[in-house]
Order: sequence, then C-alpha cells, then structure tokens
Amino acid sequence: MLENIPLNDILKILLVLVLVTSALVLWQRSLTSLFKTYALQSLLVALVALAFFIHDSHLTLLFIALLTLFGKVFLIPRILNRILFQMNIRRDLEFRFLYPVSSLIVSILLVFGVYQVFSSLLGEVMPERLFTLGAVIGVSMALMGMMVIFSRKKMLTKIVGYLSMENGAILFGLFVAELPFILEILVLIDLVILVLLLTVLAFGIDSTIEDFHPRFTPLGEWFKKK
Repeated sequence: MLENIPLNDILKILLVLVLVTSALVLWQRSLTSLFKTYALQSLLVALVALAFFIHDSHLTLLFIALLTLFGKVFLIPRILNRILFQMNIRRDLEFRFLYPVSSLIVSILLVFGVYQVFSSLLGEVMPERLFTLGAVIGVSMALMGMMVIFSRKKMLTKIVGYLSMENGAILFGLFVAELPFILEILVLIDLVILVLLLTVLAFGIDSTIEDFHPRFTPLGEWFKKK
C-alpha cells in the first residue's frame, strides 16, 4: 500500500505528526508520557531522514537516521526513565509564564508567523513547498522546545525541551542545510545532552533547576581547596 503513496505525501504526513508531538510535549504533565512523546517525535524525525535516504541514497542520511534512532529513541529515553525511577516525582505540575492552553495558542501563532516569514524568504529560493513546510516545522519545533524550557520548572522537563529543540534543528537541516553540518551538530548536541543527563543522575537533582546550586556548592569548594 505504501508503495502507491508518493514520497512527498509520506513526508507531509510525517511532518504533521512531528508537529503534533511537539504540541504534546507542551501539554504533557506526566513525565513518563513526556519521555514517550519525545521518543515518538525522535522516531518520526528518523523516519524523515530514512525517507530522504531511500530517495537520494546518501549514506549521511542513513547515518543520521540510525544515530537518531539509537540515541534519541532508545538511549536517551532509557536514561531519562532511569533518572525518574530514582526520584520521588512523577509529574511536572509547575509552570512559569505560560500554561499548557496558552502555550498551545502561542505555538499556533508561532507556526503561522514562521510560515509567513519563510514563505516570503524561501519562496523564490525553494519553489518546492515541501521544503518550505519542513523548514517551517523545524523552526517551529525549536521555538516550541524553547517555550518548554522557559515555561516549566522541573529539570527533566527542561531537558526534554532542549532535546525537542535539537529535533527541530535536525528537521530544519534535513530540508535546508548541508548534511555534514547537520551530522556534526547532531553529534555535538547529543554529547552535551548525555553529559547533562549523567550529571543529573550523579547528583540526584530531583526537582527544579535551582537545586543545582546547593548540590554544586560543595563541589566548587572542594576544587578551591585543591
């Protein structure tokens, strides 16, 4: 059945589903559901890269798909769930500035705003509407991930916001940027996120970003003595 569906239509379906998962990341309060939503979002991004590989046979696209699948669908959600298992929290009910409903309204406005800007900027450079749509959704995902970072208090939720921003950057790069550049950024950001997750795991930071300060103060004093 899929053989009869044009690649462009498959990509459009995947892009719409990716945008839906970004909205769910803003909405989710259960951390377990949040991690599952992020894993699904990453899987969809990997499928977009795989669809491009099937069309172009570019090995870099296959590597991006496999790296996203291994790192973002399996490894990082596994680490997040392990951290969550060691904590006393299961839900993130604290919000700053924007609540879920207002966040979704702002997100819809952002998507339309980004679409208007990119349609005028990329309309002549990229006449193919699919590439404009991919770029718009990629930038919108990054902005929605930024909204998660600024509107939520729990450290783990903020990390998922960073990860969602990265998925947006990857998606944007698949449609607009050069492939080697995407790969370098992907590896670099994954390493930074993994270091951050391992730091959270090691120090047992179990609530908000403010908990970093009392945990790291003894470590800083130890280095000063050395």
